[in-house]
Amino acid sequence: MVSQTPSEIKNVEHVSICDVMKGNTSEIIRKHESVIPSFLQNYSNLYAEFLHVFDNIYGTCYINEKEFFDKLNIDHRFLKQLKDNSEYIKNRYLENIELSTRFLDEQIKMQTSAMHSFENFANIMMDSYQKSLPKLMGSLIHLNNLVLF
Repeated sequence: MVSQTPSEIKNVEHVSICDVMKGNTSEIIRKHESVIPSFLQNYSNLYAEFLHVFDNIYGTCYINEKEFFDKLNIDHRFLKQLKDNSEYIKNRYLENIELSTRFLDEQIKMQTSAMHSFENFANIMMDSYQKSLPKLMGSLIHLNNLVLF
């Protein structure tokens, strides 16, 4: 270990633990925040591609229906029931999307509220610490003086 001279010690930049933690935490959160738009755009592009693929598949289905399925003489009551079942499933799926979206929205609100509560708690604790530290230091100095005599 290399010892430093008093002038070297004076030239060392003061480092605050609060600055280090705040800077690093802020940088990580800003990085997460900066990638959200591209993350959402990628998901949007993915679902646009799903829509494109299925539009093409069902476009081909119309052609095949005329050439193949019409020749099978499928009972139209069966097709009507198939349509009704498909509508029912679609509606349940859409309801689940709505429920999931509301759940996620409420979860974000709850997490934000918890963060505000933690912030208030941390501020109260830091204020309490700030007020208690001088008293504690005075007591320790007084106790140290008693032990020395």
